[in-house]
Amino acid sequence: MSAVGQPVIEIRGLARSYPMGDSTIHALRGVDLTIGGGEYLAIMGPSGSGKSTLMNIIGCLDTPDAGEYRLAGQQVSRLKDGELATIRNREIGFVFQTFNLLQRATALHNVELPLIYAGTRRRERQERARQALADVGLADRLHHRPGELSGGQRQRVAIARALVNRPSLLLADEPTGNLDSATAAEILDTFDRLHAAGNTIVLVTHDETVARRAKRIIRLRDGAIEMDEANA
Repeated sequence: MSAVGQPVIEIRGLARSYPMGDSTIHALRGVDLTIGGGEYLAIMGPSGSGKSTLMNIIGCLDTPDAGEYRLAGQQVSRLKDGELATIRNREIGFVFQTFNLLQRATALHNVELPLIYAGTRRRERQERARQALADVGLADRLHHRPGELSGGQRQRVAIARALVNRPSLLLADEPTGNLDSATAAEILDTFDRLHAAGNTIVLVTHDETVARRAKRIIRLRDGAIEMDEANA
């Protein structure tokens, strides 16, 4: 297990509400959470617990009504949309249930995309994309398109794309939800290796088996942290 470093995520008093007809849904109610560099953490909770709202705020896809959120030391809870987009590109690697790959592009080009958006020169971005694919065991699949890859390989391409910008945080939303159990285990083995290499991983899942692969589990209920447990 890699050592936990300085905080990557610092959340204090986080609150978020949404209007719903004549009533108000309190999705988050004063959440406090610190996640250190190199941690592997799972967020769990039943439908309506607030886990999707918390994930969206951690991923800089939404902003809180109250409270503070610092990512890699930067106060991001009050940034505007354009500033949040820059933070997302530089600091957060996203892995989604549905892969979100360009079907006509090769694995290498799919992984290059965040670097293209960042303005990285072609030679450097190709070198970094090749290395990211090698890191997830796909050095021999650089020029394959998604339709030529298995579900597990497609998800590993998505993980490589999430890592290519060397983000502070890897944020995975139900990353095994579309995979069979054997392929899901393969992806979780990949997360284990990334964690051992020092990556900070936050995994959002409803699956207890998946959450148990993390080293720490946060359980939400009714917009608050119900339990914060270490997982040996």
